[in-house]
Amino acid sequence: MGFNYDSSDPLAVVTAPPPNEAPDEKAAREEREAEAQRISDQIDEELRVEKAALKKEEQIVKVLLLGQSESGKSTTLKNFRMRFARDKWVQERASWRTVLQLNLVRSVNTILEALQEAFDNDDEEDALPFTDKHHLLRLRLRPLRGVESDLKRLLGVRTEDTLECSQTSPRLSPRTSSEFYVRSHNWRSFLQASRLGDSESSRKPIKHDGVSTQDITEVIASCKNDIVALWTDRVVREVLQRYKVRLEDSASFFLDNSERLATRDYEPTDDDIVRARLRTLDIQEHEMNVAEDGELQTWKIYDVGGSRTQRNAWLPYFDQVNAIIFLAPISCFDERLQEDPRVNRLEDSFILWKAICSSKLLSQTTLIIFLNKVDILEHKIANGVMVNRYLPSYGDRPNDTQSVVKCACATSHSTFVGYATA
Repeated sequence: MGFNYDSSDPLAVVTAPPPNEAPDEKAAREEREAEAQRISDQIDEELRVEKAALKKEEQIVKVLLLGQSESGKSTTLKNFRMRFARDKWVQERASWRTVLQLNLVRSVNTILEALQEAFDNDDEEDALPFTDKHHLLRLRLRPLRGVESDLKRLLGVRTEDTLECSQTSPRLSPRTSSEFYVRSHNWRSFLQASRLGDSESSRKPIKHDGVSTQDITEVIASCKNDIVALWTDRVVREVLQRYKVRLEDSASFFLDNSERLATRDYEPTDDDIVRARLRTLDIQEHEMNVAEDGELQTWKIYDVGGSRTQRNAWLPYFDQVNAIIFLAPISCFDERLQEDPRVNRLEDSFILWKAICSSKLLSQTTLIIFLNKVDILEHKIANGVMVNRYLPSYGDRPNDTQSVVKCACATSHSTFVGYATA
């Protein structure tokens, strides 16, 4: 189709066809004009689509989860997804079996390391009453060391993705295991490979890098009775207490449920997945639909890394989010930062929170702080841990959960405060 010319148009002289135009020249001109019109229409359509997408994006509620590493951001995100993105949650449920197996195996291996240290010190005066049973348990559970490595390979963990996080200060709750993380794209690839598509696929073994989930599950299942015997042994519990071994937050849950988790037909529950520990690197973005005033509102929740080296990634999100949920685990009053053992974790949390509150970029953003892991705080206080030993600023306040929470609220100077367990 050619252009229509209007003599009242000042550009008509420029755009009018040349006089005495030959038929082949006219055909070529009309072809050029048709192509120009097509490109123009295409640009208009792209602009229309872009404008519609921008309008839709403006209607999305964007929430940023912030907090230190291990502050509970992933657990909070999982609770959101479990409630508001149920279909995707169910599809991914079977994929978490590998992560939960890793959590269980890591906990067992941490105990075995402490047990070996106790064996090495067995000639001391106050040596623990070890028997042949304890030495046999350590030998029978030795294959779990290789299983841990295989599970990490399956999830895409590389050697450089493992961090040593032992703490040496006598005033701190020690760690005895090395932390590791999974890069977000590796985790997404694993989810895609193991996603539940039908009733049979949850049973289908996953193979990667020479590792099979079926082989791993078989080894773990064969160790089930020994895992139960190790965890329920009185002398082993005394080893953990004497050597001040601090297991991961949910380790006791997995070990208490090892008879269920260490089976060939184990299927993760929602409660299992919420408690699962998987440290991811890079930013994760999840979209879900939340009912608000009878209508579905699209939310995007961003989970960013919380270690000191990752906090620079927070800034670009400050000018585009509607709300920030900051996770501050008050149970970490007796712990130090992995990156800087001189810094108390709880004090670092409140320094971060105050910096966020004072940012001019967030003057129009809703800020919410969750004081979480209250159940772990209760457990520590019940075991006689004194808060003012690690936080001199706590002074002579009562050493009970309510007083610690009250002090934390006063320190945060916040209006919107939530409380949560681990």
